[in-house]
Amino acid sequence: MLYGKSVVLGVSGGIAAYKSCELVSALKKLGAEVDVIMTANAEEFVTPLTFETLSNRKVVRGTFDEREEHDVKHVSLAKKADVFVVAPATANVIAKFAQGIADDMLSTTWLACAAPKVIAPAMNTAMYENAATQENIRILTERGVRFVSPAVGRLACGDVGKGKMAEPRDILDLILDILRPRRDLEGKTVLVTAGATEEYIDGVRVITNHSSGKMGCAIAEAAAERGAKVILVHGNMSVPVPSGVMKSVRVRSTEDMLSAVLGEEGEADVFIMSAAPSDYKLKKTFSSKIKSETLTLEFVKNPDIAKEIGRIKGERKLVVFSAETEDLIKNAKKKLASKNADFAVANDVTKKGAGFFVDTNIASLVGRNGEVKELGLMTKRELADVILDAVVSGYGA
Repeated sequence: MLYGKSVVLGVSGGIAAYKSCELVSALKKLGAEVDVIMTANAEEFVTPLTFETLSNRKVVRGTFDEREEHDVKHVSLAKKADVFVVAPATANVIAKFAQGIADDMLSTTWLACAAPKVIAPAMNTAMYENAATQENIRILTERGVRFVSPAVGRLACGDVGKGKMAEPRDILDLILDILRPRRDLEGKTVLVTAGATEEYIDGVRVITNHSSGKMGCAIAEAAAERGAKVILVHGNMSVPVPSGVMKSVRVRSTEDMLSAVLGEEGEADVFIMSAAPSDYKLKKTFSSKIKSETLTLEFVKNPDIAKEIGRIKGERKLVVFSAETEDLIKNAKKKLASKNADFAVANDVTKKGAGFFVDTNIASLVGRNGEVKELGLMTKRELADVILDAVVSGYGA
């Protein structure tokens, strides 16, 4: 139930506004307190009285409406919200949010609110697919806003395509995920690797891989929130170890990471290998800084951490990552088989929004049964939950 939780619902102008009445009703039945903000255009489709009747609260409309409370409404609502949902969201409203425009009550409250945010777009297909709208969605996604993708169907204008607002049930499911985290990993221990390892060249130089550790930390955080005991084995990271992690082990080299993982593997039920360990190390290292004008280095292969876990895991779950620049699915399937993993998370790091040191990703899940599930642009925290959902459901087996 959602007793004690506050949902602020923004309704912008579109025929789909009537669906938001059902959303308010469902939230109230679960015990949530719902405050509705309507734009002037929204009032052309549904009357404020409808939402007031369903929410048992006065609808917030204009910025300068008369009010009984002695407060600044857009600020008080922004502070009050446990989640801020906009459904339907027009192209115009999405553009305002992306550019920080605050010229009405909805956009002003949005800008002042630090709570988790959800947008359910609804518009003509051409408007939704327009490059400007897609760029605004990308900007907001990178800021952590979560989108409920519109459905494909017959639109109010008569066109058939993508643009219909998602069903209230789908929007409600995402709200519930935010306000009432799942505890489906209680009793399980999840071992996550993250970050990049280093291999020494000399007293001041190393070789390493690109990795911020953001994806691994997002997985560790999500697993802990879902009730798991989390062991995080990590190399260099640009982000701190998330709260909720039961144990973190800092390592330097790939061999160090393998040793740490093997030292903890007996406790783990699930292994998620999201680190970027160096595949190679120097055959010979130097204790002092090399001063030579020319330098020839000989490398040898490092041990394969995921392959070693795949060899000994038994019935336990193993998830591997496959960061590629070409032949994404082919290479992911090859890696999946060689590691004896349950499924791979494959991403083309050349795509905008899917590379290193960003907060978003574009990935595909590749199961050992050959199943491929393509995912759109999402935050790494959202992807973390998708991965854990797949672990829980036995995806790809």
